Amino acid sequence: MKKQILIVGSGFSGMWAAVSAARLSALAGGNSLKIAVLAPVPELRVRPRFYEEKVSTLVAPLSDLFAELDIEFIAGRAERIDCDTKTVTWRDPNGAESSVSYERLVLATGSQARRPSVAGLAEYTFDIDQLESAQAFEQHLDSLTTRPASAERNTVVVCGGGFTGIELATELPARLRARFGRDSKTRVVVVERGAVIGGRYSDALRKTIEDASRELGVEWRLNSEVEAVDASGVTLKNGERIAAATVVWTAGVEANPLGQQIAGERDNQGRLIVTGALQVPAHPDVYATGDMAHAKTDDAGNTALMTCQHAIQLGKFAGHNAAASLLNVEPCPYRQVNYVTCLDLGAWGAVYTEGWEQEVKSVRDEAKKIKIAITNELIYPPAADKTVAFAAADPLAKFV
Repeated sequence: MKKQILIVGSGFSGMWAAVSAARLSALAGGNSLKIAVLAPVPELRVRPRFYEEKVSTLVAPLSDLFAELDIEFIAGRAERIDCDTKTVTWRDPNGAESSVSYERLVLATGSQARRPSVAGLAEYTFDIDQLESAQAFEQHLDSLTTRPASAERNTVVVCGGGFTGIELATELPARLRARFGRDSKTRVVVVERGAVIGGRYSDALRKTIEDASRELGVEWRLNSEVEAVDASGVTLKNGERIAAATVVWTAGVEANPLGQQIAGERDNQGRLIVTGALQVPAHPDVYATGDMAHAKTDDAGNTALMTCQHAIQLGKFAGHNAAASLLNVEPCPYRQVNYVTCLDLGAWGAVYTEGWEQEVKSVRDEAKKIKIAITNELIYPPAADKTVAFAAADPLAKFV
């Protein structure tokens, strides 16, 4: 009987874990392993692009790829993990409950927006964290055209000035003008608790974000926090009131709570701290990957971020190592020394940096071309062709 690798999640990390495991299985003869992916739908949702328009199109089907590589797809949502019996209980789209066993489990359920207990946040804010919520946000923007023109209608407050908040805020002026008219007076305000714009970034990258914000007319409220949100705007803790028909929450993410069912040490984002092979120390049959894993990228003290750049490679290593452990093959310790940042800045362009020190290499149109190449090509699934897919899934192949 074939030994089963069960991968929970079909995002960047889960998809690549499945392809990487299938690759190593094929190299070993392809007769001893069964690889299955458990997820609600057989598609990759291109989450890094959810700040863009036409979000419903930002999905990539996986059925043909999985069929080509003999990867089983199980349509359902995982609810319980029992590491003692090595079973995962899941519920299908009709609500029926089932369970599936595994010899190796790859946990790739990703992350979700962190939504603190701010008054009115649940009732009156949007987010672009998941496909459904990003669609709801886009539909809301469309609905604003039916309202009378006003400062409140034409104002969007973005709560959180991290990567997602910056990309959304700098994209919004063009999105609003497309709806209200080229000459309409719109307003985008970013509320950021930090003292500077882009506080986690290098000086050169911060300055670029400041320049783009200034040119696009994006306002920043630094050293600020949200006290409450209501149907007509935001009240900050310093007492300032910003009238706005649209408030978007982008302030922080955390690992999917399913990981809380697995015993192990976690970081402050809920990610399981894993070994070099991406195993959970207390449960070596379980591999955490993508946004579920706190993993060292190198020997210089850097840790994988909750980005698709790291999720893709983490998935390749996790799938490879899960298969290797069942095939008596030496694992490949996860390493991802190269690091780049490519931040979309709307109509201004983009900024591209290299290294953990974030040295700016290109800006504006040149960087925008790089950003488009990354988000429209590089991060998408491989073709449903074994040769192409397996070459891309090699964890030691060059990525960025």
